[in-house]
Amino acid sequence: MRQTLWTKNFTLVTLATTLGAVGGIAGSFALSFLVFDETGSTLASALILAIQLVPYFVIPLFAAPWMDRMPRKPFLVGGDVVNGVLYGAAGLYLMFWDFHYLGYLGFSLLLASLEAFDQLAYNSIYPKLLPSGLEEKGYAVSATLYPVLKVIMTPVAAMLLDTVGVAWILLLQAGLSLLAAGVESHIQLVEQVEKGGARFSLALWWGDIREAARYLQQEKGLRSIYSYMAVTNGVASGYAPLLVVFFRTMPGMSAFLYGLFSVAEFVGRSLGGVVQYRVRIPDEKKYGFAFFVYQFYEVMDLCLLWLPYPLMLLNRASAGFLGVNSATMRQAAVQRYLPEGLRARINAFESMCIMAASSLCSLGMGALGEVLDVRVCVTLGAAFTLVVCWLTIWKNRAQVRQVYQPGRDGE
Repeated sequence: MRQTLWTKNFTLVTLATTLGAVGGIAGSFALSFLVFDETGSTLASALILAIQLVPYFVIPLFAAPWMDRMPRKPFLVGGDVVNGVLYGAAGLYLMFWDFHYLGYLGFSLLLASLEAFDQLAYNSIYPKLLPSGLEEKGYAVSATLYPVLKVIMTPVAAMLLDTVGVAWILLLQAGLSLLAAGVESHIQLVEQVEKGGARFSLALWWGDIREAARYLQQEKGLRSIYSYMAVTNGVASGYAPLLVVFFRTMPGMSAFLYGLFSVAEFVGRSLGGVVQYRVRIPDEKKYGFAFFVYQFYEVMDLCLLWLPYPLMLLNRASAGFLGVNSATMRQAAVQRYLPEGLRARINAFESMCIMAASSLCSLGMGALGEVLDVRVCVTLGAAFTLVVCWLTIWKNRAQVRQVYQPGRDGE
């Protein structure tokens, strides 16, 4: 009998993920415009974004050892239930009372904490729902799902924002989260709960951190890649509130056009993913391709908001197409290069660096948006990341090339 990926469990988790993503995309889109409409401040919008990143920096670091000793399914189902209740309460509140920035700041921190915890549970349980031998296909479905939904839901969210308003969008998200929890509750899984083993201790945790730090001290290539990734991802996250301002205040622009603008990049990413799946870049050309893409991406950001709108769409689609190819190639090269015994800790280090940089850069770009034209802010941010690219990826090219092409001697 031929084995199939689409077992009952895999179908249920994919359906639940789809429901959650549909609501999440619509809700995030609506809330990003709500904050600027109510405050009129790019710094206020950036502070919301920055505080939402904090739990992703802290929670996985301390929650993972605990979660490894308990069943994950209750966390997964319970997280969506609580998420639905919170968004439902927020939607009802906005129907009868006025928006309060400080209250929403605390609400954002609570939601982000819940989402970080839920994401940890999802990442832990997902591999257990994949049939043996079909893991790569399962992850391919997971990686493709969000970009496709983003393409579909962003313009829909823009139309809903103009027609029914933020409150009803949040209530829709609440309903979808509760429905996702109901779907997840039907997953049938026997989880082996670890009763024994060494208990978590601060000394053991600190020893593991120091071991990873010693390894990174010897790896200039990895440090260069991580440094550039932290800066470019951090600055890009800082663009988000500035783009909202641009499309909200620039004559001829609108929330709907912003939705199409976002869709263009995700269409490019989706097409790039298909091409990357079928075309393999030779090892000796990987570093050169990656460095070209990094420069191309920053140059596209440099000129982005100065272009006519049709060229802005082409700009984002091109950047997305090349960016996903480079990102996939980089992730595969780095994971192959890392020692098995250090992989989880080094990956956690990279994630923490990106989250920290995203928080700082979001605040910095938001503050800059208070005194400069948003187009100038984006251009300055792209110029800064371009310089960082040359000081890391190019300056240390011999060591970076070793990551992309193990076994090659330095230049």
